[in-house]
Amino acid sequence: MAVGCRQPPREFGPPSLGCHRSSSPIYFLSLSPPPSIESLYFFFFFFFFFKEIDQMGIRRLQGEWFLLLLLLLLCFVGCCHSEQAPNYTFVKQATEAPAVSYYDYIIVGGGTAGCPLAATLSRTSDVLLLERGGSPYGNKNISNLAFFADTLADVSPTSPSQRFVSEDGVFNARARVLGGGSCLNAGFYTRAGADYIRGAGWDATLVEESYRWVEKVVAFEPPVRQWQSAVRDGLLEVGITPYNGFTYDHLYGTKVGGTIFDRNGYRHTAADLLAYADPARLTVLLRATAERIVWRGDGKGRRGRPAAQGVVFVDSAGRRRQAYLRKGKGSEVIVAAGAMGSPQLLMLSGVGPREGLERLGIGVVAERDMVGKGMADNPMNAIFVPSPAPVEVSLIQVVGITRFGTYIEAASGQYFGSPSNSGGDGDAARPPAKNFGIFSPQTGQLSTVPPKQRTQEALDRAARAMARLDPAAFQGGFILEKIVGPVSRGHLELRTRDPHDNPSVTFNYFQDPIDLRRCVDGIKTIEKVIQSKAFDRFRYPDISIQALANMTARFPVNLLPRHDNDSRSPEQFCRDTVMTIWHYHGGCQVGRVVDGDYRVLGVDALRVIDGSTFNFSPGTNPQATVMMLGRYMGVKILEERLRATEED
Repeated sequence: MAVGCRQPPREFGPPSLGCHRSSSPIYFLSLSPPPSIESLYFFFFFFFFFKEIDQMGIRRLQGEWFLLLLLLLLCFVGCCHSEQAPNYTFVKQATEAPAVSYYDYIIVGGGTAGCPLAATLSRTSDVLLLERGGSPYGNKNISNLAFFADTLADVSPTSPSQRFVSEDGVFNARARVLGGGSCLNAGFYTRAGADYIRGAGWDATLVEESYRWVEKVVAFEPPVRQWQSAVRDGLLEVGITPYNGFTYDHLYGTKVGGTIFDRNGYRHTAADLLAYADPARLTVLLRATAERIVWRGDGKGRRGRPAAQGVVFVDSAGRRRQAYLRKGKGSEVIVAAGAMGSPQLLMLSGVGPREGLERLGIGVVAERDMVGKGMADNPMNAIFVPSPAPVEVSLIQVVGITRFGTYIEAASGQYFGSPSNSGGDGDAARPPAKNFGIFSPQTGQLSTVPPKQRTQEALDRAARAMARLDPAAFQGGFILEKIVGPVSRGHLELRTRDPHDNPSVTFNYFQDPIDLRRCVDGIKTIEKVIQSKAFDRFRYPDISIQALANMTARFPVNLLPRHDNDSRSPEQFCRDTVMTIWHYHGGCQVGRVVDGDYRVLGVDALRVIDGSTFNFSPGTNPQATVMMLGRYMGVKILEERLRATEED
């Protein structure tokens, strides 16, 4: 944070004018939403009005008149800023869109990167943002911390969460909502480390400014209560030191990180960053599924290469619509559809491995063998700890950043959620049902049921069986470990040509022994924390660590078969109880699919800007860095466009 510009964490509210320092001379690169043209006119009117009065020799106005005029000025300027969530007039259903439209930039994916990117580009350019899902606003499963698990358990066709199961047999989810993964995740907000930023070749000053631009809207200091305090103190007791207090920075030791939930438990997503947008220059279309990128008629750009010209998308009624780039230097299609969606769209558009494209009858526009390669997901393993004492409902707040390549975190609360009352977009009622969160057969799958019998009915039966258990059995929480990196890599392939379908993805969890060793070290650290003096209050003294591991190993968290020794061998425990924490990345990596400016190699007027470009997951949670990257690249692209205009 810049010297002399420290601000306390906000509890809630929109972006505001205030402390600001920017290395850019252009006002639209500021931390706060710039005033509208009307408010600037109003300001200059008052400036010259008072200047004229002064020149006439009238040094003082009546106090009441001066106060009235000043209040009018402040009110007008304050009201003329960009629109505030959820009252965005520029967000519409795709069914309302014209059959053909033209823009300076077309962004596919209104997620964690796409929203800040669109908001930034709209300050000087006409931008179309296509989001395949709906709005996060008005859906309490998204907005309310207590309903965190319900969104992941919702398998309805309009759910903000689209379930998929990797070829490894691990349940996972991809976002299908404006705001992307920031609408579904556990809310932890923490930056990438300094080494990561240097390794990515990013401008450290602009990175800092971009993080702060994001943090003014979505980041908060969490209230650390009993369970999280015990985890924090336990980590310190077992040697995960020093204590770094509350900070967004990535530092070895134990810290309290940020959260995108305010003190009222209300989630602030990447969609809130659209408050920075110029509402006159941004169009956001919901339920708009991109089918393919359109290439220039002759298939060639200025340099004799394929050049993106637009996007064909489908609305919720199944009607196809087309959006094209305006002619002129700098106009681009930007894909920000995430680690599943971005490589999928490139392949559907003819950019990818020749063999896979031709197998589905897709014409090859640019043969890029590395599209879909380098897929990775940070494996997560946990130990459930039933508590004799009541615990607060908490998601990730405290983290132990170890020097052996593991992050230790925790969550707590009875059932890890609340009764499920709504589905889809939050408007369809369903009977209340206990939701057992990350260990739920509603959220995961049943490993004890043969694959062909793993139906929704089977999951419902298991959920009802769990619901009959004594509530005390689910009072507690879990302590988890996830590994740095990871080193193990997989791949993604198209199953069909339908953009609504999930592609096939394999992550190869623990294929590399380095990852497995890190997991074992993490599990051993969790066991020490559970046995620490700081954690005495939340542990039954007569339940051994082995018993806790046995109980956890029996939870139906994935499709993998169980082994007799899965809780006695830490290596087998890691393999058998592996879960995701939704940090998967890769598929369009820098240096393989895109260059350092995120332009797709071998084609023109096309970029990919999201987590699919990462070689490793940044920090202990990637969402802060993905949002930062959207802002960061938006600024870079606008600066490029400005230079090109000046050269012309």
